[in-house]
Amino acid sequence: MIRKHSATLHGHRTSFSLEDEFWDELKRIAAQRQMSLAGLIARIDDERPPESNLSSALRVYVLRWLRGEREPAPTDH
Repeated sequence: MIRKHSATLHGHRTSFSLEDEFWDELKRIAAQRQMSLAGLIARIDDERPPESNLSSALRVYVLRWLRGEREPAPTDH
């Protein structure tokens, strides 16, 4: 089932739609990376191509993570 979710990214509220399986996997990835879910979503949003929407970028991130195409642990900026 696809559900609407919302998050505050850089002080602005945004919403996106994700299937429950992708949402659950994002939460697991955030826990594995020892970062907040909001922080992970913000990072994915910051790094997505301008022509991509956030929902698609989140799905692609999860797919790449599950394929083992993992990025290094986040650093403080």
